[in-house]
Amino acid sequence: MPATALRPEQLAAHLRDAQRLAALYTVHGDEPLLAQEAADAVRAAARASGCTERQVFHVAGARFDWSGVLGAAQSPGLFAERRLIEIRIASGKPGKDGALALQRYAERLPAGVLTLVLLPRLDGQQQRSAWFGALAAAGVTVRADPVERRELPRWLAQRLAAQGQRVADGEPGERALALFADRIEGHLLAAQQELAKLALLYPPGVLSFEQLEQAVPDLARHAVAGFGEAVLAGQVARALQILDKLRACGEAPVRVHWALAADLLALQQVQRALAGGQPLPLALREARVWGARERLFERALPQLGERTLARLVEAASVCDGIVKGLRHPGWPREPWEALRRLTLAVLQILQPLSSTGRRRLVLRQAGG
Repeated sequence: MPATALRPEQLAAHLRDAQRLAALYTVHGDEPLLAQEAADAVRAAARASGCTERQVFHVAGARFDWSGVLGAAQSPGLFAERRLIEIRIASGKPGKDGALALQRYAERLPAGVLTLVLLPRLDGQQQRSAWFGALAAAGVTVRADPVERRELPRWLAQRLAAQGQRVADGEPGERALALFADRIEGHLLAAQQELAKLALLYPPGVLSFEQLEQAVPDLARHAVAGFGEAVLAGQVARALQILDKLRACGEAPVRVHWALAADLLALQQVQRALAGGQPLPLALREARVWGARERLFERALPQLGERTLARLVEAASVCDGIVKGLRHPGWPREPWEALRRLTLAVLQILQPLSSTGRRRLVLRQAGG
């Protein structure tokens, strides 16, 4: 099968219509819902094709032993003729040894094995790297990027159509989709939840503006979740835009702070568990991190050293006092400004740029 690059919405048709599945699928991007759906679709297709055994490798840090991946690919399965091997590289940086191992792996894909590689958003240099080029040339790549605001109405309309529903034609339908897009604030996981709710509340057919207005809750509920998601993904502009909208719509700063602080504390809990020798899946489960948030945590953890994360948790504690009416030297007195400062401190670490580019963009977003 020749190299193929697909959009997430094209993957289902590819998996359904392909006479033979590719031996290698690479999913990259930082939109949690789309990345999760793409990975789930590949897993389901692998099971349908006879892959009843699955091995998962979490690549974390330069000390990862790539010989285990190469050995697993070449060794026969214990109980199945066909197997699925899943390689998760949360940081998007396999390191020197990993880059060579991935090239070697892609050039010598094992028989009877379907491989799924999961990556975060990759910058231009990473996409031009020899290791990613080898993955792309050897199979199918799926890029799961965030859906831009101007594309959200079309995306929502497609999802509604898939469940047998649609909005009215013309201006009334456009207004309904614009309302839906505004209320979920680009948070696709929340959008999918609301779409599922609409399928339960109303029969197939046309949905009115009034039905959408009543069924889809206002901005604040989903915007707080979208804010935390954007911060963990290192999306500076989106995170600050949501923060400003939450302030404008009268959301309580205590609630917004709690969401961000809870993520930082969960990250610290997982980090300590990993240091104690726990495997990542167990550490995430004990920290009550499930679903698409797992991917965001996997992406963030390699970028957060122990001291760095401790400083961020300390800053969150200071910010907690400010949003509750206390003052702290060197911090803004106004709760929303304190939240903005804490947000930028986290984004400065998690934004997926070089250190120089990261610092310049964060300062620019801060008004510096």
